Amino acid sequence: MENKSKISKLIFISVLFGIILIQSCSKNKMNIDDFSPEIAISWNQKIMQLAIAEDNLLTLKGVRTAAMIHTAMHDALNSVVPKYSRYAYEGEMNKKANPIAAVAYAAYEVAISQYPDEKGLLEPELKRWLKNITDEDAKNDGETLGKEVASSIISKRSNDKWNGEAEYMFHPMAPGVYAEFNEHSGTPEGFIFGAGWAVAQPFLLPKQDYFRSPPPPEINSEAYTKAFNEVKEVGSSESETRTEDQSHLAMWWKDFVENSHNRLARHLVEVENLNLWDASRTFALMNMAIYDAYVCVFDNKFHYNHWRPYTAIRWADNDGNPNTELDAEWNNLHKHTYAFPSYPSAHGTASSAAMTVLSNTLGTGNEYKFTMTTEEVDKAGPFSEKVKMDPSTRSFSSFSEAGLEAAMSRVYLGIHFRYDSEEGHKLGTKIGKYANKNFLVPLNNSEE
Repeated sequence: MENKSKISKLIFISVLFGIILIQSCSKNKMNIDDFSPEIAISWNQKIMQLAIAEDNLLTLKGVRTAAMIHTAMHDALNSVVPKYSRYAYEGEMNKKANPIAAVAYAAYEVAISQYPDEKGLLEPELKRWLKNITDEDAKNDGETLGKEVASSIISKRSNDKWNGEAEYMFHPMAPGVYAEFNEHSGTPEGFIFGAGWAVAQPFLLPKQDYFRSPPPPEINSEAYTKAFNEVKEVGSSESETRTEDQSHLAMWWKDFVENSHNRLARHLVEVENLNLWDASRTFALMNMAIYDAYVCVFDNKFHYNHWRPYTAIRWADNDGNPNTELDAEWNNLHKHTYAFPSYPSAHGTASSAAMTVLSNTLGTGNEYKFTMTTEEVDKAGPFSEKVKMDPSTRSFSSFSEAGLEAAMSRVYLGIHFRYDSEEGHKLGTKIGKYANKNFLVPLNNSEE
């Protein structure tokens, strides 16, 4: 009887100790919801500012850097507390690392590798996030982890041809074939933009032509005639049928996708009160999708080499279509044509890819009301004067609605046919869905 009593006491003590131990571990377990998205928002804004200052977003460098930085931040966080699958880093987990130190060093190391002359701006940003970390061991672990993660993404993208060149040969004037009008694009004679983008290595897609768009309509088809007449009317600088709202959205959407959509993402991660893990995933996946959208759409553009409305309308007497009529004085709304082929719309592709990602990573789904702000845009080409947008906002009831409006804005601007824009929207949506399904996906574990 005495032995049974001793055994019962031992069992009671063991159970009690176990409960205390579990409670203690629970108290010490890191709660990721305690980490605000502020550091991710701040680094995103910093990189976009540097990119605009350096090249006005006329290269892939800015969106590539943003994708690399946020992917490094994402991988660092998920190497401390794993919630989502990682992208590049395959090292060991380090639950002792301070998450803020890890993401700060990850962001800094990537940023300084891309903008080595900006140390004076980037070092203060790093120190800003480290100054309040009092646990030196955790900070040091965070530094080691952040640097390792940064190194992995830098290595992965080391030969990705983001700034490579590709040969392009202009073809003789022919129906549907892209032609140069450098007096309208404001570029040197013989200049073509974006041929190198078509051969850059994607972040997510297996290859540049993973999604091949169907060909545009034949020039003598009813579908082409309808699209020709539409853009000739609603995209004209002298249009009498384009509404005031259509004129507004045509200009308002001119801001480059990587600028406007990162600005939107910064706003929405705050509105939705995302934690740092979810915010970092949002920025990473969205910027990788935008980058891949540019690569994929430019691969399609140079594959089809389709002409712009400006060329088509001014050369209509030679297009072999009896139902199109030449207008030798025709001009589009902003009196500028971009110097690369038309089909599909790059703006529609990149915007729809970004919007499709946001509908997933924000946790809201597609049906979601939001307002987007664009204060000013280029009056014509990239180096023209800025014009203020009044109003500066547009509101939407879903992400897909916004992506489609971004694509269709190019018809009212007079730089794309409707089929360019519709296919851009479809292509971007495919890219966004591919990103959502295959990368940075939620983990089914109990360690979140």
